[in-house]
Amino acid sequence: MWCSHPPSNTEGGCGVIAFNYVDLQHATKNFSEKLGVGGFGSVFKGILRDSTTIAVKMLDGARQGEKQLRAEVSTIGMIQHVNLVKLIGFCCEGGRRMLIYEHMANRSLDVHIFQGNNTMLDWSTRFLIAIGVAKGLSYLHESCHDCIIHCDIKPENILLDAALVPKIANFGMAKLMGRNFSRVLTTMRGTIGYLAPEWISGVALTQKVDVYSYGMVLLEIMSGRRNSSPQECTSNSEHDVYFPVQAALKLLEGDVRTLVDQQLRGDMNVEEVERACKAACWCIQDHDFDRPTMGEVVQVLEGLVELDMPPVSRLLQAISGSSSTI
Repeated sequence: MWCSHPPSNTEGGCGVIAFNYVDLQHATKNFSEKLGVGGFGSVFKGILRDSTTIAVKMLDGARQGEKQLRAEVSTIGMIQHVNLVKLIGFCCEGGRRMLIYEHMANRSLDVHIFQGNNTMLDWSTRFLIAIGVAKGLSYLHESCHDCIIHCDIKPENILLDAALVPKIANFGMAKLMGRNFSRVLTTMRGTIGYLAPEWISGVALTQKVDVYSYGMVLLEIMSGRRNSSPQECTSNSEHDVYFPVQAALKLLEGDVRTLVDQQLRGDMNVEEVERACKAACWCIQDHDFDRPTMGEVVQVLEGLVELDMPPVSRLLQAISGSSSTI
């Protein structure tokens, strides 16, 4: 096993602390305050002796837990960025596998954009979140020693701190790709609705799978609803249109205002909305080589680079059954 003996609370070579199980029991008051349940286990709130508030993820299953722990420590444990959640440490005793992160006071993005939360995010906050997530991904893809492909970008894996600064989290599916390589083979992973087409075809992957997922998330940040949820019919259509296709068509028509969350009641920066929509539609292109890098996405959102009008994804049109032509 990777951790064959109970470690003391010491700092590893990469600055990640190895915690004792007993100390985590004390910090979490015997795991009494559950923050949520994810695909890999339950998360509990805790407070360390120095008053640092933490989130403790208790990984399910010894073998799977070991795999997730290794993936997280070898990726997010080695790096730091304002838009990446900070991994403080881990616990590896007996069959127990736990990861300890900084606590995010405002939970995950999906809670704010999908669930009618009382603290509805205004447009400027949404736009800043979109830029922050793009910067975090750009750092993973372009600035680390190895390219880190997250492989599961979705609103549930974007956490918000007390100031609503976004932090990419949950690196259990992440894949490292050496700088000497342009593609990597890996087993299928991720979440339906955010998966790039190349996952399905089984070809070797690039960081552009994250770009595709980001494009889907960006559309949801704009609209305030799942891309997969039923859309309201427009007056000139006889059936619902899959939202990513609708966004691309509205962008071509010059009518992006209607794509934004109705709860904002028109209070938005139309130029920023157009930039976001254009970036998103380029991110979800069928072929990875047509998609921008995340560094380019940041520049587009910040208004430093202008993009041409993107074509409507033929694959998404086929999936949605849309009769619209490009």
